[in-house]
Amino acid sequence: MAEQAYDVVVIGAGPAGENVADYALRGSKRTALLVERELVGGECSYWACMPSKALLRPLEVRATATHLGGLPSELPLDIPALLARRDYWVSDYSDKGQVTWAEGAGIEVARGTAKLIGERRVLLSEGGREREVEAKQAVVVATGSVPVIPPMFAELHPWTSRDATGVIEVPASIAVVGGGVVAVEAARWLAAIGAQVTLLVRGDRVLERFEPFASDLVAEGLRVVGVDVRLRSHVSNAARLDAADTGVGRVHGGPVRLEVDGKAHEFAEILVATGRRPATDDLGLESVGLSAEQFARADDRPDWLYAVGDVSGEPALTHWGKYRARLVGEAIAARAEGRPVPTPPSDVPVPQVVFTEPQVASTGLTEAQAGSQGLDVDAVDAPMTSAAGYGLLRDDASGQARLVFESGSGRLVGATFVGQEVAELVHAATIAIVGRLTADQLWHAVPAYPTASEIWLRLLDAYRSR
Repeated sequence: MAEQAYDVVVIGAGPAGENVADYALRGSKRTALLVERELVGGECSYWACMPSKALLRPLEVRATATHLGGLPSELPLDIPALLARRDYWVSDYSDKGQVTWAEGAGIEVARGTAKLIGERRVLLSEGGREREVEAKQAVVVATGSVPVIPPMFAELHPWTSRDATGVIEVPASIAVVGGGVVAVEAARWLAAIGAQVTLLVRGDRVLERFEPFASDLVAEGLRVVGVDVRLRSHVSNAARLDAADTGVGRVHGGPVRLEVDGKAHEFAEILVATGRRPATDDLGLESVGLSAEQFARADDRPDWLYAVGDVSGEPALTHWGKYRARLVGEAIAARAEGRPVPTPPSDVPVPQVVFTEPQVASTGLTEAQAGSQGLDVDAVDAPMTSAAGYGLLRDDASGQARLVFESGSGRLVGATFVGQEVAELVHAATIAIVGRLTADQLWHAVPAYPTASEIWLRLLDAYRSR
């Protein structure tokens, strides 16, 4: 028999888990249990989004200030102050505030692990004590993801993204293996705080899922700040003496020896940023007749079992996980109250920002993605500097933008902006895509002068005159 019953049991208290519990309970007397084995707030709050942006934003401001006439051409970087800023934004790795919020929202927090043991039944392990609870309405799995470490590097105790954002000891040199968002962002701040960074990318370009011009501009930006970017690199051997788990953000042993493209290299540390996978281990899926592969397919899960966030296999982005969590929370509430479940649009775009130098902001489909989906599209490009207001942001401002329109209808289906401060441009494109706006309609959305938003005028002009 279950010791206690809740309307909703959520396994994993990251942003997705917090949001699904909140939205499932709002305005009701329903109950929810939120189970977390580490820190309430999850990876984003302590090891990913928040610390990485806390480290990167001062670097952006410094770069802007040193490239504006009338300001000093060089500004020193206070590394202890930068790391202290990181610590502030991760609440010194304390989740007290997050727990207070959850409890204030009527959500009970349990610290420990949880796994399914049958239909709507969950076994909690809290500090050596086990108890069984029942979910009257739903069980939601929001356990996030874990880094994928290729076997070649597993015995080296390599750094993962947690070590990179939680850096305490700055290695003299570091090999960053990977070319995705984690790799390029970490390379940026590690180089700034004094590490000699070598970025080893297996493919032809960094950020392979973005428009090719974004990849080229980011790679060049990394080279400008001193990162040795090596494309089409092959690591054939890896070794390390005295490898040890010395703690997050500390050098994990002796020098790392890598054979790269047939040549021997030595680094003080290695960061493996080769992707992440859904954290489905030890969830007890077999107790409800599911494999990990079946769990990843929503149609294979029973109607009381949900997955949100990275573990769902959907885009591993905090804002996307939170969006999907809001939908799931609302669906749980609707079913509990006997109301129709709201149906979201089927083609909601996924926005993303990469906080490199320059920034990359994209939403919807790239030109290549649209083609792979069978869409006939027209893509138009413009240099960011064609917008007069953009050039005022920095004396050496540069970058490129692209809009992707569906041929015939002229409906916007994708946008990419690369340059300084472009993160704040992307939401307008997301709104336009969700609203299914066309180039003709957008032509009447007048950008203020002189702002970077004038890039819309340049892009639309290019589309109309093609």
